[in-house]
Formats: sequence, structure tokens, C-alpha cells
Amino acid sequence: MNALAPLLGLATLAVPASRLIFAPDIAERLRKLPATPIDYDRSLLDERETAALRELITASRPVSEIFLRQASTKNPELRDRLEAEVRDKAPGAPDALALFRIQAGPWDRIDRNVPFIGKDPKPPGAGFYPPEMTKAEFAAWIERHPGDRKAFEGLFTVIRRNASGLSAISYSREYRALLDSIIPRLRKAAETTGNASLRTYLTELSTALLDDDYYDSDLAWMDLDSEIEFILGPYEVYEDALFNYKAAFTAFVTVRDKAESAKLAVYAKHLPEMERNLPIPDEHKNFDRKFESPIRVVQEVFTAGDTRAGVQTSAFNLPNDERVRQAKGSKKVLLKNVMEAKYRVAGKPIAERFLDPAQLSSVTFDAFFNHTLFHELAHGLGPGFIKGPDGQKVEARLLLKDRYSTIEECKADVVGMWILLQAIDNGWITSVDETTLAVTVSAFFFRSIRFGADEAHGGGTAVQWNWFREKEAVVPAEDGRFRVAVPKFREAVRSLARELLMIEATGDLPRAERLLSTYMKSTPEMEAVNARLKDIPVDIAPVYVAAGEKGPMR
Repeated sequence: MNALAPLLGLATLAVPASRLIFAPDIAERLRKLPATPIDYDRSLLDERETAALRELITASRPVSEIFLRQASTKNPELRDRLEAEVRDKAPGAPDALALFRIQAGPWDRIDRNVPFIGKDPKPPGAGFYPPEMTKAEFAAWIERHPGDRKAFEGLFTVIRRNASGLSAISYSREYRALLDSIIPRLRKAAETTGNASLRTYLTELSTALLDDDYYDSDLAWMDLDSEIEFILGPYEVYEDALFNYKAAFTAFVTVRDKAESAKLAVYAKHLPEMERNLPIPDEHKNFDRKFESPIRVVQEVFTAGDTRAGVQTSAFNLPNDERVRQAKGSKKVLLKNVMEAKYRVAGKPIAERFLDPAQLSSVTFDAFFNHTLFHELAHGLGPGFIKGPDGQKVEARLLLKDRYSTIEECKADVVGMWILLQAIDNGWITSVDETTLAVTVSAFFFRSIRFGADEAHGGGTAVQWNWFREKEAVVPAEDGRFRVAVPKFREAVRSLARELLMIEATGDLPRAERLLSTYMKSTPEMEAVNARLKDIPVDIAPVYVAAGEKGPMR
């Protein structure tokens, strides 16, 4: 019998020494992320573009292999062991392997990254740094080797130990074998497509993957005007919980929904006015950034890598390179078929369980959809390059370190509410009013909180819930439910938006720490709500029909 099992909450069954140890509730963890078919309208593409789409699906598959290594360098070996145990018909192995594939590793991303295979905690630096590396060791190395700072803090390097200490290795070198399987497919898709802008992007991307310089390919992606909306590369820094320095590989293969996209294009022209209306002093507003900001509504066909692990993305706003944003702005892409699935499976059921029944009629998909859109618009607003302690221009990301992701996601949520209120006030949008926005957003707080307070989106939403409760914008009702105090909603939004924007405008890490230590925490009240939602799925595990999938990550 495993003597550690009772301490770890594991089943106290005899386990062969060579066998992996599984948490006893893996089947329940899988139930929280039900397999959900995701498909697209085949009439949106002609035969030629459909052939290019197939090449891009194939090109994207190795991205999940890259990300698996970025999440942990031990993941490939662990997967091999799991697959061997499945073949050997080891009890619990099929479910463990299925959850491993969904979570891109042995840690549950919607439950504070607790291990469901074995007992080792997830290293804060994931697979980007040596597993045992601390912030102090990293800082000490930079102090002794200042010439290494740029490479060590770079988005596209991993840090490895060698005979002389530490070294930074470029992604193009570390992941070369996998990149070499991606690039030919990108080039074949470029030859296949009839769209010149897609051909240009794929050509630039093929070069970028080999030289770790995505500036030109990001510019080309901003100019992409194609029925196929595709992006692949290292972008978000959430996986690097040590510093938020390192970008994780991701891929989105989507098809543009022209009719829906046309409806939303009107918002982009109001971005300068939205910037002017931010609740911070003018000296911190960013009027130098380009506000081209194309908006795309798409149907998701396939994803891989970072975006597929754990909770699924409803929309994205890229690129993150502030140089590209200064030159071209950023593009907002809304994954409407995914949003519809999430609303149906894990959104509306929460509102029905959580909200005062008298307010349920104010919960709408339009409010959910538009808040997601304005969340993405908000990523492109507010401070960009700011003045660092040495007087030089620097991105707030570098000053806020591991706190940046949570602050930025929270800021996008709250500033998204603020600018959506502005859109309502000015009549730019008529399908949503202040009441439906306030009630829908508040009712859906727990949809994101259930992603986990240690995750950037879930942690940011915990901040919002606790702030709104303190401001009495959400108050208890009968039977453990809650009611939204709509008259107090706007001020709660304004005050929190200002706090988050000022943290980014000043790069004030201690101020960020104070906000998060005060508000990014679970309370008995929150735990009671979560207990009432236990039987409702947390999110979905996509099954991409067009990619030939029969189950999650098959």
C-alpha cells in the first residue's frame, strides 16, 4: 500500500512500484469539461480554400507538441508512460490520459494546478526554465552577467543549465524538429490558397519560425484579409508564472463569418474616443497607438497549443508586440461557435442557479457576446510603453512581472465594461442596455472564477467579484442567490477600471500586489456559491469535427 496515499487524498489501493499514481476523482474532473463538438459552416469556403484549410490544420497539430514541452519538459515522457499503461489496461489510465491531453500535463488548470497524476507540483516557470529555478537565482545571474539580460528576459528563449551555469536557447533551436514539420505545410497552404494576403502571411510566418523574429509576420497578419483567419506562433505569457517573460505557442484555424464581422466593424472607428474616455488622467492615455483594430467574427475549425489547454478561449486580441500595436493596432477575433457552446453548456445554467429569478430575463447572449468583444477591444486601450525607473521607455509587462497577466486580464474585463457603457450611452450599440450588461456580466462572474483563482482570467474575475461586493453592486438575495444593484454598477466599474489602468500606467508592482492580495482570494461566500454549482460543467473540451476528431485531443 502506498503510505503517502492518504496524505495526498489518493485511493489507498496497492499500486505496483512501476505504475503511476492517479487521483481518485479523475472521472469527476473530466465531467467538468464535457466533450463538445465544434464545427463550421462548410459553405463559407470554396474548394480551393478548403484544401488550404486542411493544410493549415495539419500544420497546426505539432503546436500542441511544442506547448506540451513548454508546460513541462517532463510531459512527453509522462505521456509515453500513460499510453503504455493504457495498453496494459491499468485501472484509471484511460481517464488519466484523456485528462492529461485536455490539460496539457498532469496538473489541473481549473483547480489551482493540483496534480492528478503523481504528487509533484507544477514549477512556476513551467518548461521555460530549469524546474527548480527561483526568481532570486535568475536575478542573481543577470546581476553577474548583465549582457545576458535581453536574451534571458526575451519572449522567445528558454533557460537551460549547462556546464558553465545558465544559457538562453532560442525557440527556433529548442523546438527545431517540430518547427521543421510545421513549415512545409505552411508553405503548401501558401501555394494552395488563392488569397494573396494569406499567402504573404504564411510566407512571412515560415521565416519567423526559423529566426524568432515575428515583427514582419505580425504586420502581415494585421493585413490579412481572407476567408480563412489563421494565426500560429508564440504569443501569450500566462504559462510563465515565474515572470510572464516567455511566450507560449498557439494556433487558431478559423473561418471568417462575413455577415457577423460587418455588424461589428463600426466599433473600431470609435477606439480613439474610447481612449479619451478612460477614467485616468490624460497624461497616461495612449494616443500614439494606431487604432486600425480590425474585428473578425469567425467560426473555429481547429486549435492547438496554449489556447487548447484547460479552459477554452472565447476570443483573442493579437499581436501582443507593442511595436506592432504602435504601427498597426491589434486585431480582435471572436470565436462565435465556441462562445455559443460555452454559453449553452457552462454559462446560462450558472446564471439560473446563481441569480435572483426576477433578474433572469436580463441575462442575454448578446450581452455576453458584446462584453467579450469589448474585453478584446480593451486590451488595445490604455498605457503601452511607459517610463521605467531608469527613465527609459518599457512595457508595463516587464515591470509587473508575474502579476501582469492577471492585472491585464482583469483590466480588459473591467475597461471592456466601461467602454461598452460608453457605446450604450452613445447609441453605438442597441442590442444591449445597461441593465442587461450589468446583470449578465455579474451573473457570469462565477463562470470565470471556476477557472481557478491561480489562472489569469479566474483570478482577475475574483478581484472583480470581491470589488463589486464591497461596492454593493452585487448583493445577497434569498435562498443563497444574488441580485445585481444596477444603479451602483457603473461606479464599481469606473473605480476598478481606474485602479487597474493606473497600475499599468505606472508599472507599480507593489500596488498590483496590494490589489491582488486584498481582492484575488476566495471567501466563504464564494465557496458557498461554488458548492452550489458543482454539478454544472466548468467549461468545454472541444472536439473538432472538421479535423476528424472523435474525442478531445484524439
